[in-house]
Amino acid sequence: MIAAWLLGLPVVLVPAAVLSRLAARRPQRGASILVLTGVLLLAGATVLLVLTLTGGAASAASMSAGAASAASSASANNSGALIGAAVAVAGSTIGAGIAVAYTGAAALAAMSERPELFGRAMVVVGLAEGIAIYGLIIGIILVGKA
Repeated sequence: MIAAWLLGLPVVLVPAAVLSRLAARRPQRGASILVLTGVLLLAGATVLLVLTLTGGAASAASMSAGAASAASSASANNSGALIGAAVAVAGSTIGAGIAVAYTGAAALAAMSERPELFGRAMVVVGLAEGIAIYGLIIGIILVGKA
């Protein structure tokens, strides 16, 4: 199981590093490049998750002892819950970051014209930050199940 993650980690990190450098060189297209980076990271993490979970099931099927098979499948279930928690927290944090970036910029623009909109603008930014909190709660629930 760990071998799939170790072999697949460069497949996820190298394109992310290349795309982040590309975003730094071309700031006018930075937002679209960062969204593309997020989509590629999600796809890579999904592939690694599938490889890890199917690799764990294949190694469990090849073992001859029943106790070893039960222990391996239990650890595969636990690792699936932990990976799910990580994906929930990471995805919600990335989404919240994007949402706060757009709503924060719009809030600052609105407050520069009408300062009395501060309270309303902060409510909208706070709602965007709530996305990360929801992901954190789901992550805590999944870790508790593992």
